[in-house]
Amino acid sequence: MTAFDSALPTKKHLPNGRVHICLLGALFPDVDTNSKGQNFYYAVFTLVDVVLIIRGLYIWAAWFGLFSMLPAIGSHRGWTHTWWAMLLVPLPILAIPIFMQLPDVAKDFIPFYGAFVAGYFSHLMLDGEFV
Repeated sequence: MTAFDSALPTKKHLPNGRVHICLLGALFPDVDTNSKGQNFYYAVFTLVDVVLIIRGLYIWAAWFGLFSMLPAIGSHRGWTHTWWAMLLVPLPILAIPIFMQLPDVAKDFIPFYGAFVAGYFSHLMLDGEFV
């Protein structure tokens, strides 16, 4: 069992996890503004990065830290309000298990990817991006 294995959700956590991931996806497009959503996201990003560092996963912590800063690049309703960002932003949910050579685990994360995209889509739709 690796340090990554202990961080994986169990089957009983999957339904609630998808709801939470969907909500995070819905909030993400506005993470580029000074808001409570931004404060929440950066608190979560910091916590995840600290856990990665404590577990000795320094390379993952560095990559996570880099990608956590990306919303600060650009203006509001810039790149975070595009259809391609809706598909690319949650891609690490699938890519990290694949890069860690855990393709079976990546299959378990497909519903989380879909939930994030669904939340993101709902935000963009309500903002009128698909009209």
